[in-house]
Amino acid sequence: MTKVILVRHGQTLWNHEMKYQGHTDIALTAEGIRQAELVAERLADEPLTAVYASDLSRAFVTAEHIAAKHGLVVGSVPALREICFGEWEGLTYDGINEQWPGMLEKLYSYADEVEIPGGESFPIVKERAYAAVCELVNNHPGETIAIVSHGGTIRSLLCAVLNLHLNQVWSLKQDNTAVNILEYYEGRVMLGLFNDSCHLHHAGKTK
Repeated sequence: MTKVILVRHGQTLWNHEMKYQGHTDIALTAEGIRQAELVAERLADEPLTAVYASDLSRAFVTAEHIAAKHGLVVGSVPALREICFGEWEGLTYDGINEQWPGMLEKLYSYADEVEIPGGESFPIVKERAYAAVCELVNNHPGETIAIVSHGGTIRSLLCAVLNLHLNQVWSLKQDNTAVNILEYYEGRVMLGLFNDSCHLHHAGKTK
């Protein structure tokens, strides 16, 4: 069995301000760094052989905290980036609605049909991220690895793994530094843990 611990990055200023980030490289806040330290402590006893992350700093720095507990170097995987929100990046929900009335609501209801202006579509994100994770799993048979990515990307990956329609992508909550566990068996993938952030509330550890 290959175990993939899939983690969302810590909080950024734009998370706090409810702005759409996408490919814009926004750093972690002090709270985001604290969250990264807590999830790293939570995963300290996991037998990690590798840690990978999106090349955007909010994910990569979160991954560095996890990797440091294991004496590992983070592998940069650009295909694990967040969905590109194009012209929407840096805007709030209301700001997007003012310029593109109804388009955001359509994205929330029909994620597989909307291409964001100047950005990507969820089918593209799902394809690139799922291919990257499959390659990493193939490279680490029987091992435990951590992958740090982004909310939209992780949701897309879970849709791919669980064979859910992409229109369900927004039904899958992902909090900052939430832990998800995928267990890869021969010809089968099981979701062992979903959106768990107990490390932010008490000193619990994943076993």
